[in-house]
Amino acid sequence: MEKKPYHPGPRPPRPSGPRPMRRGEKPANPNLINEQIRAREVRLVGDNVTPGIYSIHDALRQAEELELDLVEISPTAEPPVCKILDYQKYLYQQKKKQKEIKAKATKVVIKEIRFGPQTDDHDYNFKLRHAIGFLQEGAKVKAYVFFKGRSILFKEQGEVLLLRFANDLEEYGKVDQMPLLEGKRMIIMLSPKKK
Repeated sequence: MEKKPYHPGPRPPRPSGPRPMRRGEKPANPNLINEQIRAREVRLVGDNVTPGIYSIHDALRQAEELELDLVEISPTAEPPVCKILDYQKYLYQQKKKQKEIKAKATKVVIKEIRFGPQTDDHDYNFKLRHAIGFLQEGAKVKAYVFFKGRSILFKEQGEVLLLRFANDLEEYGKVDQMPLLEGKRMIIMLSPKKK
C-alpha cells in the first residue's frame, strides 16, 4: 500500500486587528487615549484647561483644539480623571522616571565564604583577604563554617573561628548577625561600613 503525502489544503485567514496579548505581556499603551476612553463624563485636569467635569465629546474637542491628546490618568476614579497632553512626550517622561528609580535602587550583593571547622592559618588569611576585598567593593559577606559528619562536635571551634573572622574585619565591616547554627552550618553576616 502506497502512502500519499499529507496536504492540509489552504490555511484559514488570520483574524484582523491587533494580536491577542500573551500572558505576562504589558499592553503597548498603558493609558487609554482619545477615542479609546469609554466613559460618558470625565474629570479634566491640567495646566492649559479649566478643571472640571466635562462630557467626553467636550473634552475631546478641547484636546483637538490644542492639538494634543486626551489621556486617561486615573481610570478607577468616578468619573475617570483625564489630562490633555502630548501622549508620546508623557510616555517618554514616564520611561525616564522609571529608569531613574531603577538606577537609584541599590543592589545588595552577598558573597559567601566557606570555612571548615579546622581551617589552618594560610587558608584563613587567604579567605580574610577576599572578604576585605568584597567589603571594600560594597558587598555583604556571609561567612559560614560547614560541619561534615561528626565534625559537628567542634561547633565551639567553628564559633571561635567566625568570631575571630569578625574581629579581623572590624575596620572594614560591621556584624549584622552573630554566629548562628543552622543545620550543619554556622553562619555570620557582615556588611560594609558606610564611608
